[in-house]
Amino acid sequence: MNFSTRSERSGGFRLIRRNSGAHVIIVGNEKGGAGKSTVAMHLTVALLRMHKSVGVIDLDLRQRSFGRYLSNRQNWINSYGVELPMPIERRVEASTLRHLDEAETEENARFQAAFSELKASCDFIVIDAPGADTHYSRLAHAQADTIITPVNDSFIDFDLLAEIDAKTFEVGRPSVYSEMVWDCRKKRAKNDKTSIDWVVMRNRMSQLDARNKRRVGEGLKALSERIGFRMAPGFAERVIYRELFPLGLTLLDLTEDGSSVVFSMSHVAARQELRDLLTVLKLPELAGTKLPF
Repeated sequence: MNFSTRSERSGGFRLIRRNSGAHVIIVGNEKGGAGKSTVAMHLTVALLRMHKSVGVIDLDLRQRSFGRYLSNRQNWINSYGVELPMPIERRVEASTLRHLDEAETEENARFQAAFSELKASCDFIVIDAPGADTHYSRLAHAQADTIITPVNDSFIDFDLLAEIDAKTFEVGRPSVYSEMVWDCRKKRAKNDKTSIDWVVMRNRMSQLDARNKRRVGEGLKALSERIGFRMAPGFAERVIYRELFPLGLTLLDLTEDGSSVVFSMSHVAARQELRDLLTVLKLPELAGTKLPF
């Protein structure tokens, strides 16, 4: 699939015009530690288990947690001889050119090559964005149909979306990440007459009620009404997510051969959280599809 040669310079990146094809999901914010890779991996496996073809790109070029998660999964398949659903992964590398414009041009070409291949052959593309403002991250956000932004119940995480008054806890002006997403949404509406669905999920939530938790929730609700994102339930803080990473497994794989993890009621509740997320996302391609887990 070829991209149009027409593009616009916007906010430090070239906006590539979209074509029809895979539904593009970006899991992103500009802060590490919010659980982006865990969300990306579980969403990918959920779509695969619904018999959808999924392409993935990990844009955290330094840590590559999503890519390492997939490598661990392939190792599990090789070790135990079991069949687990796997996505089509495409890697991109950072440019080593020293001139900024030349480096961005090279990265633009690399991203287009990987993205266009997946766009033409998959039902979904899931991209794990880095916890920083990078050229690749902006390219990806500009292509999104759905953006999922996991945030922890912390005003440190809230700060990536908007400022907060220290005395009154009232929400102030949007922060840099919100402004970047808003810019992408405006360009999409102008150029393609389509919209980007932005969903913020409260992730790694404590099971305990706390004043800080309530204040963050109130702030997110007020901000969502102002800048137009939807709220989604996230994943609770559970040890199981840290245990599953080195195995390459997700909550949907715990009954597979070789798994020594004892399936518990906590895991049942965690699966429900994943079902709740998929329900709230309202992905058009899944309309009328019954969740098989």
